[in-house]
Amino acid sequence: MTCGFYDESGEFAFRVGLPGKSGVGGGIVAIHPDEFCITVWSPKLNKKGNSYKGMLFLEQFTSETESSIF
Repeated sequence: MTCGFYDESGEFAFRVGLPGKSGVGGGIVAIHPDEFCITVWSPKLNKKGNSYKGMLFLEQFTSETESSIF
């Protein structure tokens, strides 16, 4: 849960609430165990090397669908 986003792993876990993995190409995959897998791609990276818009979308998605695992 707290790995996969370089120096931003804890922030992703707190804001999105799903385990995930990012890549330096701008892709993110997040998993809701036994429910679904969601992927996003946006190549503009933030200062910590993760997709800025991808993280923003996933945060909004889990907030609106109430699908955080917490």
